[in-house]
Amino acid sequence: MGRAILSGNPPISLSLRRSARARRISLRISRSTGRVTLTMPTHVPDSEALDFAREKENWLRGHLSQIGGESVLTFGTRMLWRGQSLDIVPGQGRKIVVSDGAIHVPGEAEQIGARLQAYAKAQARDALAAASDRYAAQLGRSYSKLTLRDTRSRWGSCNSRGELMYSWRLILAPDEVLDYVAAHEVAHLAEMNHSPAFWSVVERLCPDYVRHRGWLKSQGHLLHQTRFG
Repeated sequence: MGRAILSGNPPISLSLRRSARARRISLRISRSTGRVTLTMPTHVPDSEALDFAREKENWLRGHLSQIGGESVLTFGTRMLWRGQSLDIVPGQGRKIVVSDGAIHVPGEAEQIGARLQAYAKAQARDALAAASDRYAAQLGRSYSKLTLRDTRSRWGSCNSRGELMYSWRLILAPDEVLDYVAAHEVAHLAEMNHSPAFWSVVERLCPDYVRHRGWLKSQGHLLHQTRFG
């Protein structure tokens, strides 16, 4: 599957898909992620499919405005970061810096996605390790391993070996939401289930967990709408 960008404000990312079963060019928008897929028969050139997408641009933008589409990271656009919408602007030096309502990214425009993804993963590891360490200490338990993945089906997990797994995209959510997920997974070190006893442990670690859990249910899809590469 290839990629293309439909220029405009904001630009629209298109996933290009060829199908031997397709009889015509079609566009599909995922309601959960806002991803736009442009499907074409195998004999149709990309240029013809992109012309079709441009003809449907008003339709596309209308639907994306209702559900929120994937955002393409480039200078002058915005991204969700720790619960806030920040402008992406050119940075100085070698490090990414978050300040004054913006995220300052050094380097060329084509490097933005890769640099921000690496930064997000590093920041997520630090934040999730700190939260996991804090909650594990409160329980008098320890975990054996912490890994990060880009998962859509769950925000975290804990297995019987004490291994914690988190979605690194949690760094895009408000800090208290990230903390709740860490509390939830660490609570499994004491209760490997979702029984009332488990939720009692979660509440002890994170008294306001219901609100943060609700944010993930209603707003969690936004964390998947940023495409880093």
